[in-house]
Amino acid sequence: MATEDLNIGFVPLTDSAPLIVAKEKGLFEKHGLNVTLSRENSWSQIRDKLTAGTIDAAHMLAPMVPASWIGEAPSSEKFVTALTLNLNGNAITVSNKLYDQLTEADRDAMLERPISARAIRKVIAQRIERGQEPLTIGAVFPFSSHNYAVRYWLGAEGINPDRDVRMVVAPPPFMVEQLEQGIVDAFCVGEPWNTMAEHRGLGRSIVTSAEVWRNTPEKVLGVRRHWAQENERLHFSLLSAVLEALVLLDDRNVRQEAVTLLARPEYVNVPAAVLAPALSGPGILQNRRSLIESDDFLIFHHYAANFPWRSHALWYLTQMARWGQIQSPVVVGEIAEQAYMPEMYRLVADELKLTYPTSDYKMEGNTDRAWLLRDANDSLVMPRSSFIDGTVFNPSDLRAYIESFVRHNLRIDPADFSAGS
Repeated sequence: MATEDLNIGFVPLTDSAPLIVAKEKGLFEKHGLNVTLSRENSWSQIRDKLTAGTIDAAHMLAPMVPASWIGEAPSSEKFVTALTLNLNGNAITVSNKLYDQLTEADRDAMLERPISARAIRKVIAQRIERGQEPLTIGAVFPFSSHNYAVRYWLGAEGINPDRDVRMVVAPPPFMVEQLEQGIVDAFCVGEPWNTMAEHRGLGRSIVTSAEVWRNTPEKVLGVRRHWAQENERLHFSLLSAVLEALVLLDDRNVRQEAVTLLARPEYVNVPAAVLAPALSGPGILQNRRSLIESDDFLIFHHYAANFPWRSHALWYLTQMARWGQIQSPVVVGEIAEQAYMPEMYRLVADELKLTYPTSDYKMEGNTDRAWLLRDANDSLVMPRSSFIDGTVFNPSDLRAYIESFVRHNLRIDPADFSAGS
């Protein structure tokens, strides 16, 4: 069989595992692909190299795809995705100093699960009263689930992240160093960097992304729109190989194997002991000091995790509007229709004999228990869904959803945030 050469970019994170497993277990070769994995340090590098065509596909933050379609995003190329790589997997970690301040300010709040931003609200008020510098919180990219998780968490307690704290951006591999040097007081990042901060005794992880929004779509496999249009067969082969790897990663034994693979210098390059908790344990912390435990801390395949829900694109676009990243009228329904490719996913899933949804949209935050998705080609169990503030996201009523937030920094009239016809 003739092979096609592909370059795929990834950032050294635990959730790059599907690409590494596909490479090391011969799944790319199985589908006629000769893949080179290109390690990149930042999401801006991923964006720029994919835009330039230096890489053909990328391990990519889910919001980067719809963001590439809005005028305010600094990219000349539009991205699309037909495959979500994982749900959940991030956490908010605070420095030891800030953790002590939070506990002193409101011990009861720090014992709740999930931990709300009530204690940090009190610390912020104390700093303002004393004329101190605001807290600095790091996120990995402006258009990232991490940025929106921090903002959602803070906003649920009436905190304005653009006024009451200082939000900064730093690449994932450098977050722990930023915490150690006191450049940031807290950060939201993916694994293994929260566990690394704890492993080195520098901070405490206090809340996971799954506690802010249960089953947050986190990474996707992104490609350029024109590349997808011009290379449909090649795209199909790429999706097939990665989706097979994702199915394998539901197996605990494969996850154990992935720990060893990711620890290698050319991949994540951290000790296996730091990678293991998120991949093969019930939570992210080896010593459990922060009491963050979840059987579904990092989901690779089950719960229709790989399906590119267009409603997920719409939710991220509502957050971009909420926090002032959208500054001119936009028809977000058209963006979701073009940027996310569930039709392509279904073709691949059919070929691999996998179950898949037959609808493109679903509500979020409206179920407190597992449920059966009836809009599917076979029985498909879905997880409970919840936001930390108890709200419900209805993709058919975006204006009402945006207007429901007390804390926001809108720069457009919600009436200009159109789902289209």
